[in-house]
Amino acid sequence: MSQLLYAAAVWLVLLLPSLRCDNLLCYYSPILEKEKEKESTFRLILTECPPDALCFKADGRYGNHSALSARGCMAERECGQAHSLPLKGTVYTMSYACCDWPYCNSCPCVTAKPLPLILTLTLAVILGSL
Repeated sequence: MSQLLYAAAVWLVLLLPSLRCDNLLCYYSPILEKEKEKESTFRLILTECPPDALCFKADGRYGNHSALSARGCMAERECGQAHSLPLKGTVYTMSYACCDWPYCNSCPCVTAKPLPLILTLTLAVILGSL
């Protein structure tokens, strides 16, 4: 029985941020050069997106070279599009990958949605108690 209470507590803690409002919580970072990003001490900033906006991760390319990155919120209709960005005398092509669950733009690669992950963790806790 205590394992079920533990699983319920894990569910509540993981879902609570997404239940408090309809707006997504995403991470923000300004446009950073990828080579300097590794050396940078810039920390991601948690931000709340406006209604009808999604989290994004951007990749800025110059030819075949991936040179820029950024994160934040953007209107859903702009997701998947590419834009030109002039920066320091070079024109980069910025492409945007969007996701629609809290904190989904936090890691270098977008992975599983939270619900399957939470279900897997809950099942592991329950099966571990048998």
